[in-house]
Amino acid sequence: MTTMPVKTPAARYIQRARRSLVAAVWFSILTFPIMVIRANTATGTVVWRWHNIAWMLGGTFVGSFLWTAALDRKQRGGTATRPSPVRERLATIKTNVTAVTRQASVRRGLFVALLVIVAAFPFVSGMYQTNIVTTALLYVVLGLGLNIIIGLGGMLHIGYIAFYALGAYTYALLNYHYGLNFWFALPIGAFVGGFFSLLIGIPVLRLRGDYLAIVTLAFAEITRLVLENWNTLTFGTAGIRNIPRAAIPGVRMMLPQTTVFTYFIMIAIVALTVFVVNRLEKSRIGRQMVAMKEDVIACQAMGVNIAKTKLTALTLGGVWAGLAGVVFAARTTFINPASFSVWESIIVLCTVVLGGMGSIPGVIVGALVLILVPEYLRAFAQFRMLLFGAVLVTMMVFRPGGLIPKRRAEYRISAAEREAASTTEQSLDIGGDRHE
Repeated sequence: MTTMPVKTPAARYIQRARRSLVAAVWFSILTFPIMVIRANTATGTVVWRWHNIAWMLGGTFVGSFLWTAALDRKQRGGTATRPSPVRERLATIKTNVTAVTRQASVRRGLFVALLVIVAAFPFVSGMYQTNIVTTALLYVVLGLGLNIIIGLGGMLHIGYIAFYALGAYTYALLNYHYGLNFWFALPIGAFVGGFFSLLIGIPVLRLRGDYLAIVTLAFAEITRLVLENWNTLTFGTAGIRNIPRAAIPGVRMMLPQTTVFTYFIMIAIVALTVFVVNRLEKSRIGRQMVAMKEDVIACQAMGVNIAKTKLTALTLGGVWAGLAGVVFAARTTFINPASFSVWESIIVLCTVVLGGMGSIPGVIVGALVLILVPEYLRAFAQFRMLLFGAVLVTMMVFRPGGLIPKRRAEYRISAAEREAASTTEQSLDIGGDRHE
């Protein structure tokens, strides 16, 4: 029996460098007409940008080399043949930090520090920064709402933005026709989002996977087309203007004060959403959703009502989308169907996938990353979507579970509980002997 020769690290580096060099040459040849030749049709001249070849060769070679090294490390289990001192030092630091953060006093201190930072942020930063963070918080609520459907219920939903649009148009139309303010429209928009999510969920109860995704995508497009063409109700593509912002009744606020007030409204809604989703996950219906996600047939065999569980997940997800839609309409003061395209649904879906399906901290981090990073990369506007796609591909390859993967709950019996259980068993045994 022959055995495959084990490659030395030097041989692996040489082979990796050869592959990277071939990839760099081919990529430079393929992109030559785009990166090197620049034709000016107005003057009839051609500019040859030869320096771009060097950038393409170098960048592609380095990127390919690092990519293949990461893949090789992943295939070998992510462990090196000899643990390096740096890796051991990092593991020790991670263990110490974990041990410190598990202390109750440290957690309380971190929580108080987080509250201080959140409360002081709009007063320390400018209005532009506050607006960006408010948008990110809006997507946090949308991501957590979609996480109920996908992360807990396991239903692939691509048309989630439709309920967001229904909530926004509910507030805009109620204010336009009946003069309802933001606070009255907030629960009504949440109810409308949940109601229509329930309606679309009834005919698709038996659909799963790709088929469910196609139906929900079709519903989102139907909603957008109805909003565009029902001119007598929704004013079509012209949209609805002059929607009142959120305000305290009887208090006149200027734009900076309204921006800060909307920021704190979103903080309160995010806190409420996290609390509700966390309690839902630990409740009986939440455990039924997780079981349905793992195995529908086994879940049904155990007596779980699959139809009721699916409709509950869809309805609760729609409620949070409608709630966020009302805040969006009040924040922008203008809405039209173009604000609720399928691309918005994909962004919300990416927040759940990138952060970690079923993980509340993961969804929050994923939404903040997807919304804040592109805003702060406006200097690279031409390559922003390229970087965005590269980050997503890298995440899907090396961390398919997301930035903060969902961890199963562990139930451990303490020494006191174990001793109490043994005492109870002994007393029951003694009582049984006496009865005999």
